[in-house]
This record gives sequence, structure tokens and C-alpha cells, in this order.
Amino acid sequence: MNQPLSSPFAVPRPQRSTALRWLLPILLVLFFLAILIWLPWQARQMESNERQEQLIADTLWVEQTIRFQMARDEESLRQLGQEINSGRLQHDQLHDRMARILKNGNELLRVFWLRPDGHLVATSDAQPTAVPLSPASQATMELTRKTRSAMYTQPEARPGDPGADPTEVLMDYHVPLYRGNEYLGDLVATYRTSALLDEMVPWWFAQDNQVTLVDRDDKVLARRAAAGPGHGVYTHKRALDLAGASVRLVTDSVKSAPKLLPNLLVGSVIVLSLGLLWSLVALWGHISKRLAAEGALRQQVSFRTAMENSLVTGLRARDLEGRITYVNPAFCEIVGYPAEDIVGRLPPMPYWAPEAMEEYQSRFASVLAGKVTPQFETFFQRPDGERIPVLVFEAPLVDNNGKQTGWMGSILDISDRKRVEELNRQQEEKLQSSARLATMGELASMLAHELNQPLAAISSYTTGALNVLGRAADNGTPVDGALLKPALEQASAQAQRAGQIIRSVHGFVKKREPRRQAVALPALLDGIRTLIELQARQRYVTFQTELPAGLLPVLADHVMIEQVLLNLTRNAIDAMQNVPPHQRLLTVVASHDAQANQVSVAVIDRGHGISEEVAQRLFSPFFSTKSEGMGMGLNICRTAIEFHGGALTYSANPQGGTIFTFVLPAAPVVATEEI
Repeated sequence: MNQPLSSPFAVPRPQRSTALRWLLPILLVLFFLAILIWLPWQARQMESNERQEQLIADTLWVEQTIRFQMARDEESLRQLGQEINSGRLQHDQLHDRMARILKNGNELLRVFWLRPDGHLVATSDAQPTAVPLSPASQATMELTRKTRSAMYTQPEARPGDPGADPTEVLMDYHVPLYRGNEYLGDLVATYRTSALLDEMVPWWFAQDNQVTLVDRDDKVLARRAAAGPGHGVYTHKRALDLAGASVRLVTDSVKSAPKLLPNLLVGSVIVLSLGLLWSLVALWGHISKRLAAEGALRQQVSFRTAMENSLVTGLRARDLEGRITYVNPAFCEIVGYPAEDIVGRLPPMPYWAPEAMEEYQSRFASVLAGKVTPQFETFFQRPDGERIPVLVFEAPLVDNNGKQTGWMGSILDISDRKRVEELNRQQEEKLQSSARLATMGELASMLAHELNQPLAAISSYTTGALNVLGRAADNGTPVDGALLKPALEQASAQAQRAGQIIRSVHGFVKKREPRRQAVALPALLDGIRTLIELQARQRYVTFQTELPAGLLPVLADHVMIEQVLLNLTRNAIDAMQNVPPHQRLLTVVASHDAQANQVSVAVIDRGHGISEEVAQRLFSPFFSTKSEGMGMGLNICRTAIEFHGGALTYSANPQGGTIFTFVLPAAPVVATEEI
């Protein structure tokens, strides 16, 4: 049997398996060695980058510190310039203000004011001395005059400058002064560049870095090196943003390049082991916190869901497009629709009533515009057609980043409140009607006496007329009409007077719905004047009114205001029954407050006044100082005035007695229709 020929280059299978077994460990070792070589280099590079980034960040912080202080000085100088322009400062005040600016920091050498001709007006120096400007500063002064903008001069050494070191580099800051279009000169502040570094570079930064100010040509203007010169390894340049001057801040770290880590293998293993252990601990802590947070979140969600389901207040969430994103069971119960029928829908909503569709659309347009009414009343329609009055509160919905995502609304079913309000209104009407009837009961006896006079007069005049007719018939002579006319006219006048009294009482007592309309106070008083004078004559009280011409009408229900006036005037008449007759004066005064657009009515008596004990319970229901009183008169009066949006108050009359005052809204001049 022939054996297959074998290739001379073929490797036996056992040798190939052994090579593969060794190849993986060798590759792993080589990979580990590569990691050990790469890690220190990478760590050194990262440390170097961190040092450079830290230097850049610190340099930026120092630059911002310098600019912040110089900006404070600039703002102080601009404010001082504005006060100079306004001419409010005297010379002594100007010197004090300049000296106060120097106290903000030691970087300023002096502050002075030069006129256009170079004359020194004021300076912060204790001994004013003329300081000649350098050519660069003079050029800057001319440039600020033309541009009306504050500028710095290029820093330069000024050996002849008084008060400064001969080798010190100075820099001027010019603020042009203008009063209108008149150029008043420049307000100049001189900076010491060395003081900028000494005052504004913190000590810890100066201990690690050499800090230098250079100009555009890299010429050194000032230097601070507390720990010696820098090594030139970590450096950074940062330009100071100074109008008109080119100044750069240069930092040079005293630190050298980082060295390779010693004991690389041991250190790497320890660091990697500690890192792995810390990662496991951190991961376990993170997992524990996450599980605890998820459990707390589930508990909060369950609690919130239970709370929302137990609320009787409906909750509705909408997005910025007006789409409903959430409703709670209380809202579904109010509108009568399940959540799946309304969540996710855009307006119009199924619970909108057809007759209020325009109102709903207007509110929806406001929502789309980002404007909502925080609180308003409306009504919703249930599927069976029932209208439900509701009170709606709207507030914006924001996420955890503070961005608005929609609107949250709280809806209250106020059906019960409306029913209570209607019941209270009906009860109030009954009380008012009872009060009117009680008032008429008190007036009944006086009405009988008052009506007796015109009826007696009518009887007398008609009897006389009948006598004249009888005598004419007996004598057979014609009747003289001129003789009968006066008697008949007097009888007619007395009959009209009696009818007017009866109509006034009838109009006051009859029950009807309150109606607000424009009511003229003179006409209203004329309508009840007979009733007021009827009571006044019984008590020998003089009644008068003071109504200005052109008094605006009030927006009110005339019957309710008639009742208020009758109650107040009756109380005033009763309060004067024990004073001498010549002092019994009842006055009704009205006036108009144009600023508040209100009409004020005062009922003034000169009676016994109101004691402090009575004043505390004056408006309480069923409290009365009269043995036969019901104690409801003043309470109903105040309720009626507050119904119109006004107020009823009282005060002592300086001449003795009491002044009751109520205010009512004035009706618009053209508003004569019922509202």
C-alpha cells in the first residue's frame, strides 16, 4: 500500500500545538510589558497636560481678577465723571471722591482732572502739583476727546514723574468729560504696573509661578517671582482686554517636567488592585443606592396614585399644544367621560358646551400663546347634557431642567357652592322684603295721620262745592264756575298728594329681582322724600339735602338704595328724639370722587351719637338699641351696599351726633342700559 508523500516543510501536529500554547502567554506578557512601558509615559504626559491646564486656568483666574479690579476702578471713574459733568460736586468734594477711589486698591498712583489746555483742576494728591502728560498720554487725551470713549495709554517708564519710582512703568486711563457738547477735559487715573501684580496676584500663585506683564514687543513692564524664575516648561500668555493699550499677562511655572514613576511594576499592580477594589465597592454602593431609589420611587408613585385617586379635586395636565396628557378619576367623574376618551385629545374637547365654545376657543388660543388665566370660573357639559359649574386653577408644568413642558390644572366642582349662593341670595331677598314690611309697619300709624289731612281737605272742598251748587239751585241762578274752580283744584291737589304717598309705599314694599342700572340720586331722593318728611314732621326734625349740580348717577338697584336711605334716615330721626327741637337737623350730602370714580352719600344727624360699647356690635344681626327694633336694619344696609361693591361706614359728627357714609360706583356717562 503506497504511503502519501510528506512535505519537507510540514510541521508535526504536536509541535504546532505547543507553539500555539506558548504564543498566547508570550503575547500576554508582551502586552503587559507594553502596558507597563506605555502607562508611565502616558501618566507623565497626563501630568504634564494637567499642569499646563492648571496653569492656564490659574492664569485666566488671575487675569479676570486684575480685569475685575480695573473694571471697578473704571466704573468708579465713570461715575465720578458723570457727577463732574452734572456740576454737582464742589472742589473739596471732588478731592475727597478722588482720594476715596485711591483707597479701593494700591494699584492707582493718583487721580486728577486736566482741562483741554492742560490746566490741573483737581487731584487726589494732598499737595496739588501739576503733572505733565507724556506724549503718549497726550495723544490718548486727544483720541478720547474725538471718540468720547475712555482709553488706556501704552505703559511706559516716566523717570520724572513725582511720587513714582524712576524705574517704575506707569499707565494712564483717560475718561473724557463732556457737558452736553462742551469738552471739559479728561479725568486721568495713573496705574502702577508693578502694583497690579503685587496687589492682585495671590501669594500661592506667585509661589509656583513667575508672573510678568509685557507689552506688544514682549518688553517687561512688571514682574513678580516670589519663588525664583520660571523653568520655561509650563508657560501661558493671556492678553488683558484694555482699550487703547496692548498688555499681556505671562506666567512661567517654576515646576520642571514630571519624572517617571519609581517601582513601576509594584506601583502599577497596587494602583490597579486598589482601583479594582474601589470600583467594586463603588459599583456595589451605586447598585444599592439605585435599588433604594427605585424602591422609594415605586413607593412615591403608589402614594401619589392613591392620593390622586382619593382627591375630590379634578387634575388635568396638558402639553404646550393643548393636548391632554393626564387626568385623575375625580376629573373623569366631574366631566362624565372615562380617561381613555379624553387623554391624548386636542381641542375641541367633548365636555365643552356648545354655547360656551367661543370662550373655550379663546382660552385655548391663550394657552398656545403661553398665557393662561391662573383662576377662572366656567362650566362643563356631561354626556347627558348636564352643565357642571367648575372653578379652574392653571399653573405651568416644568421639568427637572426648569423647562416648561405644559400646564397643570386643578378643577373644582362648585355646584354645591352655587346652590348655596342662590339660597343665600333668596334668603337675602326675603330678609330685605321682611325689613321693608317691618319698616312699613312702623310707618303705618303715621301714614294714617298723614292721609287723614288730604282726605279731610278733599272732603271740605267738595262739601263747599256742593253747598255752592245747592244754593244756586235753590235760587234758580246759574252756577259760577270761577267760584267752584279753586275748591276743585285744591281737592285735586290733595288727592294727588294722597296718591303719591300710597304709590311711594307700594313701590317700596313690592317684591322684585334686584337690577343694577344708572340711578340719579336726586330723582331717587325725590321718590322717597315724602316718606322721609312724613317721619321727620312727626318728630319735629328739619330735613334737607345737599346734592351738587351735575352729580353723576350711581350704578345700583334703586329699591335697595331707597331702603338703605330710609333705614339710615329713620335711625337718624330716632336718634334725635331726646335733643332740643331747634337742633333736630337731618342732612343728606352727596359728592363725587373722580379719582376712585365713586359717589359718596352721607346721612348726618345731631343726635345722641354712638357709644363705644354699641359701636362694637353696631352691624351685628339682631342687635338693636330700640326695644321694638328687629336688629336687622344696619346689617341689611351694609349687605345691600356691599352687594354693589361699596362700603358702609360711620363716624362721629363734630357738631354732635353721627355720620353714616356709604359709597357706590359711579355709572358711566353713556351707561343707561341694565347690566
